[in-house]
Amino acid sequence: NQLDKGGNPYINHPIAVAKGVTTIKQKIIALLHDVCEDSEITFNDLMIMGFPEDIIASLKVITKNKDMPYQQYLTNLKNNHDARIVKIADIKHNMDLSRIPNPTSIDFKRRENYQEALNFLLDD
Repeated sequence: NQLDKGGNPYINHPIAVAKGVTTIKQKIIALLHDVCEDSEITFNDLMIMGFPEDIIASLKVITKNKDMPYQQYLTNLKNNHDARIVKIADIKHNMDLSRIPNPTSIDFKRRENYQEALNFLLDD
């Protein structure tokens, strides 16, 4: 029953991110990329559910840690291939303001911040 910033069912976001990546592993990471950040589910829960360690490792990298500087977070993403690919798809979907009925200056500023992060992740 969660909604995104545009009032749409939140589940549409991870599904859209999954459509933006290619491998099965990346699709799994995409579908789960916000679960530990935005729900009661933990990485340990995912391990108990049977998700492989490499997927959980990528999910740990893609999950924001409020105690970590954002630039370090982006650098960590850049060093994990699958997390990086999923985050790029995530950012691209988050930048799509057509999902928000009446975008405000806050939305446009957030999109600018996403663009900076995207540029960093795309830069080799």
